[in-house]
Formats: sequence, C-alpha cells, structure tokens
Amino acid sequence: MSFLSHRSMMSQSKMALPVRTNLKHLLGFIQKFNSPKRFLCVERSAGHKEPPGDGRVFSGIQPTGVPHLGNYLGALENWVALQNQYPSVLYSIVDLHSITQPQDPADLRRNILDMAASLLACGIDPERAILFQQSQVSEHAELSWILGCLTTMPRLRHLPQWKMKSKAKNEGSVGLFTYPVLQAADILLYKSTHVPVGEDQIQHLELAQDLARIFNGRYGDLFPAPAALLSSTRKVKSLRDPSSKMSKSDAQALATISITDSPDDIAFKIRRAVTDFTSEVTFDPEKRPGVSNLVTIHAAMARTSVEEAVSQARGLDTGAYKKVVTEAVIQRLTPIREEIERLRSDPAHLEGLLARGTLRARELAAPVLREVRQRVGFC
Repeated sequence: MSFLSHRSMMSQSKMALPVRTNLKHLLGFIQKFNSPKRFLCVERSAGHKEPPGDGRVFSGIQPTGVPHLGNYLGALENWVALQNQYPSVLYSIVDLHSITQPQDPADLRRNILDMAASLLACGIDPERAILFQQSQVSEHAELSWILGCLTTMPRLRHLPQWKMKSKAKNEGSVGLFTYPVLQAADILLYKSTHVPVGEDQIQHLELAQDLARIFNGRYGDLFPAPAALLSSTRKVKSLRDPSSKMSKSDAQALATISITDSPDDIAFKIRRAVTDFTSEVTFDPEKRPGVSNLVTIHAAMARTSVEEAVSQARGLDTGAYKKVVTEAVIQRLTPIREEIERLRSDPAHLEGLLARGTLRARELAAPVLREVRQRVGFC
C-alpha cells in the first residue's frame, strides 16, 4: 500500500523550480504527506489479547430488533471481550442510522429497548462500557454536518453502503448517502482510537480516518485516526443459502437463528440446514459451504477450534452432527434468551440505564464538540 495519494501528487513543473523556491515546495510536500491519506490501520481482535492500557473503543448497532446468531458471534461476543481490554469503551444503539430506512415509530421505540436488553443479556456491562442511545446525544448530528462539509459527493458515492442499498431500490435518501459521514462523526466525537468492524465496513472506517486527517490539517490536530479491530471469528452463513451471510432480512424464516429462538425452533432450523450428499463431516468452505457453516457455528458456540470440532464429528454423518451443533447452540443461547425475557419485563429499568449512559456519553462528547465549534469559527 502506497503512503502517497495520486490525487495529491505534485506536478513535474513544480519540482523543476529554482532551488530556493523548490525547497519551500519540498518542505510543504513533506508536511502534507507526513500522515498518509490512504493508509488504513488494522488490528486483529482476539479474546486472549492483553489489555493495552490506553485507547478508546467505539462501536454501534442499529435497533433492528433482537440480534441473530451471526450478530452475536460476529460482533457482540467480541464487544464483551473488549470491555476487559480497553479502559474506555462506548457502545451506541444507533437509531439515527436506522431511519435511513422507513421505520414505524412504535416499532422503533420497542426495538431500541429490545436491543438494549439483548446487549445486556449477551454480557455488555454498563459499569465497564457506556451504553447509550445515539439520538439522545445531539452532538453526533452536529459533528456529522461539519464533517459532511469536509468531504465530497464522489467520495461518498463509491462507498459500499450507498452502492448496495441505492442499487437495490434504484434510488436512495440523502440520509443513506451521508450515512458514512454520520458513522465518522460517531467515532471521532469521542476521539476513539479503535473500532471493531466487519471487513465489509473497512471502507467506511477509512472515510473516518480521512476526515480526521482533513479536519486536523485544516484546523489543527484534534482527532486521532481510529484503527480497525477485525474479529477473528468466521462469518456465519445463512442456514438455507450458505453462499450468503446470515441476515434478519432473509425472506426464508429457516435461514436465520435469533438469539431468542426456543430450543425447539433452533433444533428445527439446524435440522433443515442445507448441507450436501456427502455424509462425512469435513471443513471445506469452498466445496462444502453448508457443512462448513455448521462446523463454524459448532466451533464458535463450543468455544473450540474448527479442527477440534471436526475431530469431535469423526464417525458421525451430517444428520447426527446437526444434533451436536444444536446442543452447542442451545446451551449458549438459553441463558441469553432467559435474561432478555427478564429484562424486557422491566422497560423502565432499560430506559433508566440508557438515560444514564447518555449522560456519560455527553460528558465526553460535549467538550469535544465545543472545541470543534471554536476551531471552525462558530464561537
């Protein structure tokens, strides 16, 4: 990866100026590229990682109802581990992002509380992490506007969120178009140093890094360039179409396991999971995606390696192995489901917890935005 952006390269004519003038341009050139614009910091997140002693983690999740198994293994389990690895951690229920798609107000209110209950049940500790509702911290929206004035339409047009969703609908809202700028504001508002993301979100985090450098270059150093924390967990695929990732929006109800599914529902969905005509259990995502997806789920839920999961399946056909996978999933999800049900029964508790998280988030966000406003010239 080059440290220099071709868009910022100096012309040959400037490099041919007389020595004294050329020296001035050379010094400017060095200063301009001291922080490489296209460099993306990436780290791998793992459960055994030693606490780094400093840094701040931020991540957000849309309130689209109760998470599914893929959300849990791909993100939430990692979020829980990060609470023990960093001294400052913020997790936001990003309801501003959710309204880029039509939302029924009553459903949205319920989904926000359901997501709060789900995060707590999965192990998010509000004493170790700040859990809050994005829309209740107005600084997010104001910083997003300021950062939006520092980026361009062509820059946003090529990001995956816009290309994917606008193509599907043959159009898209302004909110969907500027969605990645709000993501950048979410991150930078807290001077976050690390962001757990999936590989499909890397380009959006790169925008946050770029905007941090653009703002710092124009108004003076303020924002760190956040690094990506990529989970080592393999992606969980659809049980009905293992070429696609597990999704809440899947039209096939049997494709997705919700973390609140009953043991009977889990057993039925795994029993109906697509495999192939070979009875032996092996791990080969290219040639045997369905069986390999079951191995991935088994290994993750049993907290073991893929190799150990395959070893445990030795002598079993895929039908018998599905029972092993089912047992591992039910064992992990049952206490989570029961805790979600308990928390749902007390919405006032969830609302109070989110309100306390909002106060803590604003204590961090308000001074940063005051500094931004002063540097921009608003006050």
